[in-house]
Amino acid sequence: MQPRKQHLVDTALTLFNQYGYHATGIDLILAQSKVSKATLYKHFRSKDELILAVLDQRHNQILSMINSKIEHTALKSTHPVLGIFDALDEWFNSDDFYGCNFINASAEYAASLDPIHVFAARHKQAVVDLIKTQLAATDTSQAEQISLLVEGAIVMAHTRGVKNSAITAKKMAQFLLNASKK
Repeated sequence: MQPRKQHLVDTALTLFNQYGYHATGIDLILAQSKVSKATLYKHFRSKDELILAVLDQRHNQILSMINSKIEHTALKSTHPVLGIFDALDEWFNSDDFYGCNFINASAEYAASLDPIHVFAARHKQAVVDLIKTQLAATDTSQAEQISLLVEGAIVMAHTRGVKNSAITAKKMAQFLLNASKK
């Protein structure tokens, strides 16, 4: 990605995290990024297109973070999928945790056919698919159950400030996975 375009995406991500998608106007993004309106519209035809670029970047970051933790967990656990909860715990306890970009986007763009809502739903399905891949040798219906634990942990950390929710969810997932072996 071109440096100016990347700068716009990074600036918009920070602002969307802090203030939300609708509350963050183009003028604020331009002021914070110190980029002209012409430059913004050279790279993005609309605010929605910028939001989609932000979500795409965040999607790739999240999947990379999860995959990295799963690979690390695979070295020491019989259930590598549990690494997802380590990734969440690290995220919840960082200075960059403002809740889930995809949950927030789907709430602000609630129409089921809105491209932003559709992208958010696709991201969530990609996480379920990643979990399914890790559970290939077991019942894949567990992927939805583990996904529910992931989403619940995210919501608890964001709405209630329960920063250890990922650890609690990990214990529940461990129990679920162990119970399926019996």
